[in-house]
Amino acid sequence: MKIALDAMGGDSGPDVAVHGALAAVRTLDGLKVILVGPEELLHERLKALAKGDAAALARVFVHPASEIITMQDVPVDAIRRKKDATVVVGFDLVKTGKADAVVSAGNSGASMAAAVKKLGRLPGISRPGIASFFPTLKKPVMVMDIGANVDCRAQHLFQFAIMACSCSSLLLQHKQPRVGLLSIGKETGKGNALVKETYPLLQNSPLNFIGNVEGRDVYRGDVDVVVCDGFIGNILLKTSEGLADAALMMIRDELLKSWRAKLGYLLMRGALSRFKKKVDYAEYGGAPLLGINGTGIICHGSSDANALRNAIAVAADMAHHNINAAIVRHLSESAAEQVSIA
Repeated sequence: MKIALDAMGGDSGPDVAVHGALAAVRTLDGLKVILVGPEELLHERLKALAKGDAAALARVFVHPASEIITMQDVPVDAIRRKKDATVVVGFDLVKTGKADAVVSAGNSGASMAAAVKKLGRLPGISRPGIASFFPTLKKPVMVMDIGANVDCRAQHLFQFAIMACSCSSLLLQHKQPRVGLLSIGKETGKGNALVKETYPLLQNSPLNFIGNVEGRDVYRGDVDVVVCDGFIGNILLKTSEGLADAALMMIRDELLKSWRAKLGYLLMRGALSRFKKKVDYAEYGGAPLLGINGTGIICHGSSDANALRNAIAVAADMAHHNINAAIVRHLSESAAEQVSIA
């Protein structure tokens, strides 16, 4: 298994990518990582950071790419102008069979555009999307879409549900993922026009659709897949990240107010550490690109080495389970079911 890693995509420079690649090959059996970026620079940083670990160096490679797509670049325009950009070259490696997946912490729009341009869409998929794992009181829940498609039709949300269910069942071992449609109320008929149009498509499908869910239901763990358009999904994602950060800061501030609180912290330090880990995006690796004819993972721009290591693990897991084949099969089954109902 070979995973191409965009070494220049994140906010922190190539050293984080190199550390992430080294951590991946040291902890994941049979894996190889291809660092994509300036060849001379990456060879120099790889040699310096590996610190003589010959076994790790034998499983990390460098593939040259001379251009970088920044967060300020317009995605579609950038991949046309910068044909030798790291993320573009990464997906070209998948297209030519030299890599099994791509991981990038760079411009997410450019990652999606490069994936579609180089690999194309899966048969039957109108719009690929971005899924994300959210922590809950039970198992993680998969939310889709979280930003790739801000204007959607009902058929797009229906396809998001199928793709997310396929991914959830294989990566999170949900036999029949419970699917919820994100809305402003649980009652049938609640929501905007898009939600109302999507509801019967999900209800009449082979999916395990449990109806509408509200924002507060996402974290209870009673639903396995939450479907929404990318506008709502991105707001949910960013609000959740902000709330987690704010909650940790509030707790810290309270613990510093008195010596009794500081003493209490010593007793609950382990629990706080576990809570922080549970809500840390780095633990979930990254967001799968679903609907492309290949495998790609988008990471947070501020991802550290641990986040990239986990993203590489998710990419390898997706490629190993051949999630795309499952998506195509489930699409076909759903189409056949709709025909039989008609």
